[in-house]
Amino acid sequence: MTKQVLIIGGGFAGLNVAKTLGKAAGVEVTIVDRQNYHLFQPLLYQVAMAGLSPADIAAPIRSMLSSYDNIRVLQGEAQRIDVDARQVEFDFGVLGYDYLVVACGASHSYFGNDQWEQHAPGLKTVAQATEIRRRVLAAYEAAERADNPDEQKRQLTFVVVGGGPTGVELAGAIGEMSRFTLAKDFKRINPRLTRVILVEAGPRILPMFSEESASRAMRDLENLGVQIWTSTMVTRVDDEGVVMGEENVRAATVLWAAGNEAARLEWSSPVETDNRGRLVVAADLSLPNQSNVFAAGDQASFLHQTEQPLPGTAPVAMQQGRFIGKTILGEIAGKPRETFHFVDKGQMATIGRSRAVVEVGKYRFAGWFAWVTWLVVHIFYLTGFKNRFFVVLSWAWSYMTFRRGARLIVEKEWQKEAGGEPAAEAIHAE
Repeated sequence: MTKQVLIIGGGFAGLNVAKTLGKAAGVEVTIVDRQNYHLFQPLLYQVAMAGLSPADIAAPIRSMLSSYDNIRVLQGEAQRIDVDARQVEFDFGVLGYDYLVVACGASHSYFGNDQWEQHAPGLKTVAQATEIRRRVLAAYEAAERADNPDEQKRQLTFVVVGGGPTGVELAGAIGEMSRFTLAKDFKRINPRLTRVILVEAGPRILPMFSEESASRAMRDLENLGVQIWTSTMVTRVDDEGVVMGEENVRAATVLWAAGNEAARLEWSSPVETDNRGRLVVAADLSLPNQSNVFAAGDQASFLHQTEQPLPGTAPVAMQQGRFIGKTILGEIAGKPRETFHFVDKGQMATIGRSRAVVEVGKYRFAGWFAWVTWLVVHIFYLTGFKNRFFVVLSWAWSYMTFRRGARLIVEKEWQKEAGGEPAAEAIHAE
């Protein structure tokens, strides 16, 4: 009897489940995602900082899985999971399953202050990346127009909240862009006077790295003009900027990279989650009371290896996806389940041109060689030759010329008003 496998999410975990099950006899796979493309999130900050275009780091899920006759791809959003009836309600209808894989990713957490999102966008989607790019570039345009020195200073102040890899990469990219890419493009302002503040609530940035690597990253950021405020809590974010303790920083652009929480789904029966909404899973990545339901990637809280949840990174999601696919195939063949074990291949973060930190086991290195390593690893994981080719071209151009080829300010308004004239927002000079 053919087994129906339903996968929610086309990220690294979902895709690797599907590919592992592809072309297997006796298995029909349906993968559903809100978008029609797979996004290479580790390079999303490059889109936000005008280094790459969205198409460089995304590929249609259908084309990635087109060679597998037993895989069906649908675009839609999951709304409710009924584990008793073994079916999932989507915005387009209901799908049944024999095995379910929940791998629908995560969103940013504002720690109970969701109203801050409109003032401080996170970086998880293409839409957020292009919005960040719009805000950053528009700030320089507004500063060029401004006659008031205080307003110019506010427009040229950028606050990045969160000292993890994403925050470090964003802050470094803004610092580099202001000092090199934009330095000669404006007549009334000096982009080199841009103030970039990286705020971290903990005692140091990159807490998942060693102190040695974190210190090197801090020095590299400071060389790019980034101010680093550690042990600092953000207490308010609004149109004027941020409040951190007793300090009020006026900033036109605030970016959020401080926390994640798993995408929320409605369940017919209670499920155990951790404080970030991740599903607590058994040693084989299944739910404790639902052996035919698996969770992976940002959706899974796996505590069986280090007694701490595994990091929400691409290597974790990819390994979990392949493990779940093999577990399903093994169970169909009558084999007992095994325990998932994550093989840590290291971690890395880039700070800017020729600056990065890399840790692989006991080996730690930084600088130009670390940056080249970061470059090679990310190109290797990019899907499809076309993506790799254009990313290499874009990076080579940026490296040699300090230019960024995707510096387009795309307005959110697209409709004309009833009278046939463009809406004011659509023709604004930003």
